[in-house]
Amino acid sequence: MATVTLQGEPINTNGDLPAIGSDAPGFRLVDKRLQEVGLEDFAGNKKLLNIVPSLDTPVCATSTKKFNEYARDHRDTTFLIISADLPFAQARFCGDEGLKNVVTLSMMRSRDFARDYGVLIEDGPLATLSARAIVVLDGQNKVVYTELVPEIGDEPDYEKALAAL
Repeated sequence: MATVTLQGEPINTNGDLPAIGSDAPGFRLVDKRLQEVGLEDFAGNKKLLNIVPSLDTPVCATSTKKFNEYARDHRDTTFLIISADLPFAQARFCGDEGLKNVVTLSMMRSRDFARDYGVLIEDGPLATLSARAIVVLDGQNKVVYTELVPEIGDEPDYEKALAAL
C-alpha cells in the first residue's frame, strides 16, 4: 500500500506501482468506440501510461494536453490516458481541446486496472478512482519507469517520463 495526499490530507492506494524491469500487468479497458482493448492492441510500441483520476480536473487536463504535444515527436510511442471517465466524456474533452495524438481509455467497466497497477484509491473523497501516476513500458511491455505523484493535485515529472522513452 502506498500513501499519497489530496490537498495535504493522506489517502491510501491498494498497493504499489509495478516494479521496474517487471512485465506490465495486462489489462482490459474501454476505448472511445466502447470496445475493450489491452496491451496486445499496442504491441511493438513503447507505451506511456498517464494514469489520472478524471480529465474533468485542471491537472489531469494539463497533463493530457502536454503529453498530446510530446506525442507528436514520439511516433514510436503510444500515449495512453487512463481514467475513470466515461469514453463519451474523454472523447468530448479531446475533441474540445483538439487532442489527436493520445489514446484515452476508461475504467468504466472495472477497476481491475487500477487495482493491478497499485493505484486504486481506497479511502477519502476520491475512493475508487486512481491516484495520479506515470508508467512507461518498452516495446515488450517491460516496465522501464514509474512515478506515483505524491500529491494528487501536482503534475507528474514530464522530463523524467520522457527521458525513460
